[in-house]
Amino acid sequence: MFALAVACLASQAPAAAAELRKVRFGTNWLAQAEHGGFYQALADGTYARHGLDVSIIPGGPQHNNRLLLAAGRMDFYMGGNMLQPFSAVAEGIPVKVIAAIFQKDPQVLMSRPGQGLDAWDDLKKARIFVGREGLASYFQWLKAEHGFREENTRPYTHNLAPFLADRGSVSEGYVTSEPLAVEKQGGFKPNVFLLADHGFDTYSTTIETRADVIASNADLAQRFVDASILGWRNYLHGDPSAANALILKDNPDMTQEQIDFSRARMKQYGLVESGDALKLGIGAMTDTRMESFFRRMAKAGLYKPDLDWRASYTLQFVNKGVGLETRP
Repeated sequence: MFALAVACLASQAPAAAAELRKVRFGTNWLAQAEHGGFYQALADGTYARHGLDVSIIPGGPQHNNRLLLAAGRMDFYMGGNMLQPFSAVAEGIPVKVIAAIFQKDPQVLMSRPGQGLDAWDDLKKARIFVGREGLASYFQWLKAEHGFREENTRPYTHNLAPFLADRGSVSEGYVTSEPLAVEKQGGFKPNVFLLADHGFDTYSTTIETRADVIASNADLAQRFVDASILGWRNYLHGDPSAANALILKDNPDMTQEQIDFSRARMKQYGLVESGDALKLGIGAMTDTRMESFFRRMAKAGLYKPDLDWRASYTLQFVNKGVGLETRP
């Protein structure tokens, strides 16, 4: 069924090169499997079949692609979760989320098995390695909703050595990345607690654009969203090798082992295909879910309760069932 659907897509004549609309799409970090669907849409011609000549511009520690989007130097941007779009509303920055590829945020807490830290409620008594950004964001929610204490935190600097040396500690990470590093460096499989399973109900891996793009070129936004959705469907259920080759080219420090691990975890935990996406298609968003997350974050003190959170996104381009007919 899936192979037939892909064949049908491939049989569509791509737009002539002269007709392709050049699009600059910036990601928020170095190329990785968590960007795989976008690379898939580029590699298998899905963007071209939608009349788009897409350049993927990787982010990283020295690249602020979000700023370039706001400045008009990019057409679309791959955001993290909904915290930055809410902040953009508060700061009067005219950008909106137009699709949410991940239904679950990949943020996790990890612990070593057999140390009395095998259940969620055990974690709040442990020393927790948390990065500066995490301390200012999701950890404030952990305090407000789950009773975690800031005095138990320790700085996390993307180095797992302190966590591995301290058997009674907990570390932040991403479900698609750090657990593999723990297995390789520490020789054990960590307990993994996905924050999304405990109420951190933000969308993640969003597609953002400026309000002027939506107003003046909604067709461009629709084509980019639809093609990206199909790219993600193909990446998760088809042959990802061409996309992975582009990822490895853009990020020479990446490994095939890490890509395979990340892709498998995205499928295992339903990061892309779960919840509303099962009925509405990849990229799905709902007002109910957005309001739920905003209320949690306002309660945690991150935003004023009267912030116009609805201004951070639009449902205009999603929830159309794109790609559902190709589900295996």
